[in-house]
Amino acid sequence: MATNIEKLKQERDAAWRDEIRKSKKNKERTDIPRVHMPEAPAMERRHSYVEVNSGLITEQAVLEASRCLDCPDPTCISGCPVEINIPKFIKNIERGEFLESAKVLKETSTLPAVCGRVCPQEKQCEASCFYQLKLKKEPVAIGYLERFAADYEQQSGQISIPEVAQNNGVKVAVIGSGPAGLAFAGDMAKFGYKVHVFEALHQIGGVLKYGIPEFRLPNRIVDVEIESLQKMGVEFENNFIVGKTATIDDLREEGFKGFFVGSGAGLPRFMNIPGENLVGILSSNEYLTRVNLMGASQKGMDTPVVCGKNVAVIGGGNTAMDSVRTALRLGAEKAMIIYRRSLEEMPARVEEVKHAMEEGVEFLTLCNPVEYIGDSTGRVKQMRVQKMVLGEPDSSGRRSPVPLEGSEYLIDVDTVVVSVGVSPNPLISQSLPNLKVSRWGTLEVNPDTLQTSIPDLFAGGDIVRGGATVILAMGDGRKAAASMHDYLSNNQA
Repeated sequence: MATNIEKLKQERDAAWRDEIRKSKKNKERTDIPRVHMPEAPAMERRHSYVEVNSGLITEQAVLEASRCLDCPDPTCISGCPVEINIPKFIKNIERGEFLESAKVLKETSTLPAVCGRVCPQEKQCEASCFYQLKLKKEPVAIGYLERFAADYEQQSGQISIPEVAQNNGVKVAVIGSGPAGLAFAGDMAKFGYKVHVFEALHQIGGVLKYGIPEFRLPNRIVDVEIESLQKMGVEFENNFIVGKTATIDDLREEGFKGFFVGSGAGLPRFMNIPGENLVGILSSNEYLTRVNLMGASQKGMDTPVVCGKNVAVIGGGNTAMDSVRTALRLGAEKAMIIYRRSLEEMPARVEEVKHAMEEGVEFLTLCNPVEYIGDSTGRVKQMRVQKMVLGEPDSSGRRSPVPLEGSEYLIDVDTVVVSVGVSPNPLISQSLPNLKVSRWGTLEVNPDTLQTSIPDLFAGGDIVRGGATVILAMGDGRKAAASMHDYLSNNQA
């Protein structure tokens, strides 16, 4: 399978080079069409964990970089939650200075190879591109170029390590090694702090490892980014649950002066409908964690996962897309998305929906499960769904789904993955009675500093937001690092 995909990739790259030579002729940079990301063929990849997006070849990256107008007031930077100097890194690509481009990315981003793959640039930096705002044309492919520069550096073997200040001897603890925690750790190391990251699971990376499948984000990419942090002096400890293995007070006694909570939102939500406790119904968190982090799809593993033939995934976000596409790779004959709103209102990235459709996922929109029906062994065998219509807009601005009376019907299923949202694990808040928590279980913080009600404790990412993107979590990590640096600088004896 991999050999077939590699052969197709070589043929495709040759075709791209011919197309690029044609694109360069007699065209202004604003007339050059936006590059298209090469992809593994849908019917090949649906049975494989090969990465779907194949990355730009050099000629594609240089041509796309030439489209950047190097605006005097680059609004794309303000559209980036970690404020990458986007024109600077792109112009380095245009000049062929790829390693310098990667260095620019690392000035503000701890995880450029990750962000180039999973960030919703179409809603952030690219949405603020001059092409999009003023020319009404397709924006510069900022995400593709970020991935190109970061991958080029990784593959070159000449990985740059950001400069760090002289160690000031002050110890800070990071709870959780997801994107918020890693971004925070990187900036605090640059400030000169002794940073120790505590991770509850057995691998470092948080949601980057357990939540995102390898066909979208290979683990080796995450590992290289983590190795760079280690070279900056950041220490990692896994299998360590703050609040159980040791409390915040225990860590204070060990000399830690500041704490950042970036433990995410890993507590799954369910719909509380009849039959939800039947065998074969599980949360997307459990499903993806078992497969991505615990090898559940491999024979002989201690924590196997059910590999159903008729799999329904409830929800319309990126996690739902990851789950349903994983089901295909586990051998599902029929993989379905059940979503209560329309396709246009689906919150998943357009690219992820496109990839799922190409791979054969069936989309049942304006439908909602109301009951699960089991067989004599207690295993789910059918799902009763009800058709919906869109009513008035809700508080988010999206039209609310309204049940259509008399429209219920049955669907045969043997596995159901529920992906309708998550909540923060209450372990941290339960161990700190003075910590203010919202009615949704998220930590309350000062929005300007991300400081909690406990002065030496800061927080960011999903444990504050309740569910967000990788790049927004990283932005929180950077903001919290700057705030904690100010706090510790002004409160050390």
